[in-house]
Amino acid sequence: MARKETPENPGRLKQIALTYKMTKKVDPKVGLVVAAVGIVTFGVLLAIGFWIDHPVYLGILGFLLAFLAMAIVFGRRAEHAAFGQLEGQPGAAAAVLENIGRGWSTTPAVAMNRSQDVVHRAVGKAGIVLVGEGNPNRVKGLLAAEKKRMARIVTDVPVHDFIVGDGEGQVPIKKLRTTLLKLPRVLPGAQVTVVNDRLRALGDLLSNMPIPKGPMPKNMRMPKGR
Repeated sequence: MARKETPENPGRLKQIALTYKMTKKVDPKVGLVVAAVGIVTFGVLLAIGFWIDHPVYLGILGFLLAFLAMAIVFGRRAEHAAFGQLEGQPGAAAAVLENIGRGWSTTPAVAMNRSQDVVHRAVGKAGIVLVGEGNPNRVKGLLAAEKKRMARIVTDVPVHDFIVGDGEGQVPIKKLRTTLLKLPRVLPGAQVTVVNDRLRALGDLLSNMPIPKGPMPKNMRMPKGR
């Protein structure tokens, strides 16, 4: 039977349309840029086709390559627009980490203090990545404490730390995913799994919180940070 479309499961064309509308709000020129990329790609290939006396063959190839180029450009601009909307929102870095791609395992909020500065962790072939959000001075302390905590069970594994922000030495949320993907891959897949298992044994902030059974008390407070 045909799969029915629901608000939670829209069709592919509807997904593209929704993504385009969202992107256009942040990037008004997205339509013109994508169209220009397609026209230029097709035009160049078609011109080459006439030059070598194979316009039909190069025209078909140009159409396919133009469609591919448009899809790539649109995807990147949509991604930048989505990350731009996340900028300044609590938990934005965790959302980016959870969408890095295959081969990465993300654990949000492995450390937090009373001011709600937070550190997230991702593990992949580049090693361990810690990403802090919040006041840079306080986040540096959280990062140092988390590194010390991990050092008890994980050794000889590269640890990279970043602070999200627009200040000097910080990484803008729009560039976080790209920055992580540029890190050198030094760990084999099997070692990534071992490191992940060891770090899971440490738990995270949420799993280490004593949550009582039954309804959540209305006056429950967050535990004090380290």
